[in-house]
This record gives sequence, structure tokens and C-alpha cells, in this order.
Amino acid sequence: MRPFQQFQHDFGQHLRDPHHRPRPAGIGARPAGVYAELLFNNLCGFLDACYPVTRATLGPQRWQRLMRAFFREARCQSPWFREIPKAFLDWLNASDRPRLPPWLRDLAHYEWVELALDVMEAEPPAHRPQGDLLTGSPVLAPALMNLHYAWPVQAIGPAYRPRKPRPTHLLVFRHADDTVRFIALNPVSARLVALLKEGTWSGHDACHQIAQELGHPDPRQLIAHGAALLDQLRREGAILGIRP
Repeated sequence: MRPFQQFQHDFGQHLRDPHHRPRPAGIGARPAGVYAELLFNNLCGFLDACYPVTRATLGPQRWQRLMRAFFREARCQSPWFREIPKAFLDWLNASDRPRLPPWLRDLAHYEWVELALDVMEAEPPAHRPQGDLLTGSPVLAPALMNLHYAWPVQAIGPAYRPRKPRPTHLLVFRHADDTVRFIALNPVSARLVALLKEGTWSGHDACHQIAQELGHPDPRQLIAHGAALLDQLRREGAILGIRP
């Protein structure tokens, strides 16, 4: 390693962990400290904006310690600032930190999803907005995630930190007006959305398939409920229409 490369390496290590990594020769303590604080605060700005509930629920001291650990240990590969929250989420999921609340990873993912869908590049496919959702194949919003969490992430906050898991299904999508919206689902409606995401099912056939999977005594009743749900999802913008 050439001298300038060694300096860059040592200075980078010091900036990541100024309390434990020595400052390389040739740079003063004050400019090094200013630079280290500038980099850390810049990183925190992106993470604070993406994870406000996680930050508030952990509290400022625990959140600050977590940010320091991420800054010290993680290796962000992307040059895009908007990818920093995803790098944090990946690091959090890969790290073994037993003192963190068991619901923290689910909560962080739930908050990151809003950013992910907001910047996702996705164009709406061809569709007929007013088509019959039972006889036709429903077309979902192109920027959409059908999510399942072990914890009630939408309820977690400084005033509520759950002690026991509670399975939660959420449909999250980017509306035509470019806002990211959340719809609570139950396991059956989440299964219906999963089938529709495959893109090959008519609304009727998807509902009938679920009735078979459940051993439902009256498939027609389930199909009627499914039709109502499909209409609701179209009204809310999660379904665009049917395939032409």
C-alpha cells in the first residue's frame, strides 16, 4: 500500500471510530474532529428522516449509540445517499445485538418501505380502469408490497412497545398521486393479493383457489367477500383495473 493510500485508510478508520482508532500523522485534532462530526451528522440526517418512529421509540441515547455502531461497522456500497437507509436496514438485520427490542427490525423495515416505494421506478402497465374484477385479471399498482410482520408495526411508538408478537399484514403501495399508502389486511386478503401479484389469475379464480385452500363450506360466500375487497382496493388505488 502506497503512503497516500495508507493515510486514506488510516484516516477513514479514525473517522469511523475516532475514540478507538488513532488519528494519522499529518492532520490536526481540530480539523479531524470537525470532519468526523460532519460526516456522522450527515449520515444521521438521512437515517433520522427515514426512521423517525424507530428513533423516537428507542430514545435519543440508544438511537445515537446505534448510529455510531452503524457508522463504525457498516460498509455502504452505493454512491446514492437515498440508499443509506437500506444499508442501515441490511446491517441491522445482519447484526447480532441481543439488547435491541425484538420488534425493532420489523419496525425499521416498515418505515423504510415508504422510502423504497417513493423512489421505486415503476410505470403502470396497460389496463382497463372500469373492467370487471371478477371475470378479468386485476392489475395492481406497479409500486406495491404485500408485507407480513411478526409485530404490530403500525401501532409501535413511544407510547406502545409490545411485549408479545402479533402477526400483521399490510399492503403498501404508491398511489397515482405519488403518495405512499398503507392498507391493513387479514391473512385471507393478503393471500388474495399474493395470487393477484402473479398476474395470471382472474379475481374469481383467485377467490375460488383460496376457498379450496381453506376448505370453505360455501365458496360463493367467500367469492362475494373477495369481490367486495377487490372493489375496495380499486377505490383506494391499489388496483388499477383489469388487463386489456
